[in-house]
Amino acid sequence: MPDRRNPFEGVTDFFSELARMRSVGLHGRGEHGGEATERTHASAWVPATDILAVGNDLVVRVELAGVDPDDIDLRFNHGVLTVSGTRRPGAGDGDAEFYIRERFYGEFRRVITLPDGTDPDQITAEFDDGLVQVTVTDGVSPSGSTKISLTDQSEGKISRTLTG
Repeated sequence: MPDRRNPFEGVTDFFSELARMRSVGLHGRGEHGGEATERTHASAWVPATDILAVGNDLVVRVELAGVDPDDIDLRFNHGVLTVSGTRRPGAGDGDAEFYIRERFYGEFRRVITLPDGTDPDQITAEFDDGLVQVTVTDGVSPSGSTKISLTDQSEGKISRTLTG
């Protein structure tokens, strides 16, 4: 089975989240366990996401427990699927004093590059019990890459000098 994984997907989101975690570690959290500043798209939390093949369809599942479907925005532009929105604190959270707060609130964003040639008509999305499932019909195709042969010109010569 060909490798369909793009190792650069989500790199920007990953580094944004690392920078945010570093900042929280250095400066702490605000009063009552919340973060001192409101999140923006640049500092949004990244929801857990699975990307898988089901037959010839590409399926993207985004875990958004506690998010109202009306607060979710799905967009497809130039081959990129963006899932963004807001998770609002629960009723009564404003009066609560948290001892531990591990769930993220506020803006979230996930950006996923879809296969070349994906047409908007191939994409459908459903929300069920906190899980967004985006299906790209016939989105799984064999890799279009070509193996390039490598000719060894070293003829037994050592090309590097090791120093000790």
